[in-house]
Amino acid sequence: MHDAHESADMTDFRADTWRQFGRFSWPLALRGFVLRRNYRAVATLRLCHYAATGKGIFARAFLIFARLLHRMACHSAGIDLPWATRVGGGLALTHGWGLVVNENAVIGRNVTMLHGATLGQRDRLGADGSRSPGGSPVIEDDVWIGPHAIVVGPITVGRGSRIAGGACVFEDVPPRSIVVGNPARVVKSDCAPDVMNGYAFDEASQATATAAGIEHGQPVH
Repeated sequence: MHDAHESADMTDFRADTWRQFGRFSWPLALRGFVLRRNYRAVATLRLCHYAATGKGIFARAFLIFARLLHRMACHSAGIDLPWATRVGGGLALTHGWGLVVNENAVIGRNVTMLHGATLGQRDRLGADGSRSPGGSPVIEDDVWIGPHAIVVGPITVGRGSRIAGGACVFEDVPPRSIVVGNPARVVKSDCAPDVMNGYAFDEASQATATAAGIEHGQPVH
């Protein structure tokens, strides 16, 4: 269980670790940082978010260090995940290679993204060839985004939805929907969210999740 007064950044980091291992401990976090390139990129993202909350010259220096560390981690993972992106806790990156996220995208809690997925900005082109930014997607909680799926523009992917591999999504997706194809279309509604090792962000739910972990033989602390 976690301290009710811990920072939001710490809660998010705890959730990220839980998604990786089904539990949280500092030795696990250290092992993940050293051995898992995708987890390392998420961990340095959290470090940047924490550093950005500080004030003064030392905080600014720490943020520069954190950003450099995050850049190296992303390079190692083969992904593009800008440090300033708003990302909820419990982000799971599977395989990672080729994943691209626009800095203005918003990612909710317990989101899963596979290799090659893209969250991008859709620009508007005028008749004279001029270009203006058109916005980036909002991914709500518990969404699963398959390999090489493309989600672009100022759209919302509803909570608990699943985006099939290779789908091209240009319009809003209702909650708990499965979408496939190019352009994407809904093929199933009221689907169950696909969230492995989902982190519960309130005390009562976390107690239930911990009990479930014991029942299913998952290691818990």
